[in-house]
This record gives sequence, structure tokens and C-alpha cells, in this order.
Amino acid sequence: MAGMNMQQMMKQARKMQEQLAAAQESLAETTVDASAGGGMVKVTARGDMQITSLKIDPEAVDPEDVEMLEDMIMAAVNEAIRGINDVANKQMGAITGGLNIPGMPF
Repeated sequence: MAGMNMQQMMKQARKMQEQLAAAQESLAETTVDASAGGGMVKVTARGDMQITSLKIDPEAVDPEDVEMLEDMIMAAVNEAIRGINDVANKQMGAITGGLNIPGMPF
């Protein structure tokens, strides 16, 4: 009887592993848009943590205040990363049922 439970558990683990791989693949294609400074800086990031687009409104470029532009860029990039992490956590949580699986990045 214990052998049957172990077989079923292994089957479920394989299924979960397949679902996780599919979710990671899907996540890599997911994009999140973020902005800062009232839309003066816009960033698009993919689920694989790659920035695919960065747009800066020319009015945000003030040679006298480069630090403000740097802050807006960092804020937009960080918001995009948080968005990707939120999407990843929701996708992975739906598959794992909230289990904390060692080695999973999210």
C-alpha cells in the first residue's frame, strides 16, 4: 500500500514539475510596464528580468538635476521588477499551493 502512495506522490511531483516549467516559460514571455515621475520615465520588463524598453520624456532631462532623472529611472525599473515578482509569485503559488520549494527563485 505504501508503494502505491509513493508512486502516486511521484506522479504528482512530476506533474507539478511540468507545470512549473511551463509557468516559468510563460513568465519569461510576460511583460510588465511601469513608470515614474508622472509618466516621465517608462520601463517595460520581461519575466526573465530583462528590461526591454526604457522611454524618457525629453522634459525630464534637466542637465542641472541629473539626480532626479536617475531617481525616476531607478523607481520605474524597481516598480517593473516588483510587478514581475508579483506575477511570478501568483503563477507559482497557484501551482505549488503556497508550498515553499527550495531552489525556486520566487
